[in-house]
Amino acid sequence: MPPPDKTSTPPSTASSFSTLHPDVIESHILTRLDGPDLASAASCSTTLRRLSSSDDLWSNICHSTWPSTTSPRATHVISTFPHGGPRAFFSHVFPLFAEINLSRSSSTPPPELISAVDVHYDGNLIFTKIHETDTQTAWFRCSPFRIDLLEAKDVVPTSIKHSDGGGAAAMTLSWILIDPTGRRAVNLSSHTAVAAQRHWLTGEEQVTFASILAIDRGHVEFKIVVTCGVSENGEMQVRQVSLEVEDMDGMHLNGKDSLVILQGAMEGKRGTGIKRVEEGQRRYKEYVEMKRERRERKLRAEGVLDMFCMACGVSIFVSFLVLCFVQKT
Repeated sequence: MPPPDKTSTPPSTASSFSTLHPDVIESHILTRLDGPDLASAASCSTTLRRLSSSDDLWSNICHSTWPSTTSPRATHVISTFPHGGPRAFFSHVFPLFAEINLSRSSSTPPPELISAVDVHYDGNLIFTKIHETDTQTAWFRCSPFRIDLLEAKDVVPTSIKHSDGGGAAAMTLSWILIDPTGRRAVNLSSHTAVAAQRHWLTGEEQVTFASILAIDRGHVEFKIVVTCGVSENGEMQVRQVSLEVEDMDGMHLNGKDSLVILQGAMEGKRGTGIKRVEEGQRRYKEYVEMKRERRERKLRAEGVLDMFCMACGVSIFVSFLVLCFVQKT
């Protein structure tokens, strides 16, 4: 038997992969990838870059990641995003915003906002909705910024048995705000819950998701609260899904100021999308610590002011007594 030819080399992975028909790659390989993996695959070769740019491929990824985007209005707006339609939308929404600068914003605030919201419990979709908000009314601009997706008496039933304290650990949420005019979007949710508490009166569980933005004059929190109750059959119900904006003192920002911050978030830089959940949790913990330190500084300052006012009062009172004594003598 002749010895093996040591000069021959096995075909490379790249050459073997290139022999596959493009339809096989697009239909049976790329469709199995999620958004980040598909973006990585697009940087491997010219062929993969071309095949990975399909609008249908990215539309399917957006729809599977965020079911609310399947609505006709959202689908139409997403298709108009510059530089790739649904692919550009994914690049806007999936990673955390890395930097915003309000002083650099030059465009006008959006006249309308579209909220695309999806709530999952243990991997199962329990709530999805598209909500349109008119931002041009005087009421919206002057009132505290708040978007409610359910009316006061609305209840969304689920088939999930309620378990005490288990909602926060098993629940994930995505709240995407879309500017249909400027064709920009941003995801304001931490994806996993940052806090949970039980209402002292109703017993309902309030699960909080948040996104922290560092702006020129401090930090603000986009706070999302999902309120869950229990039906007569012991099944979990979604009773409230709302979004508010607060500063570090817990004060609610009005619609006009919130729009400016949202505009900066939509125009700002994005991160890589790697460990976005961990990064969101880290930012929230740092924000809570900054709020605690800020509150303690204010209490110390108020304590010093109280002592000064008390000392002044005592001094005035003593002076008054001395004056009265002198007049009598």
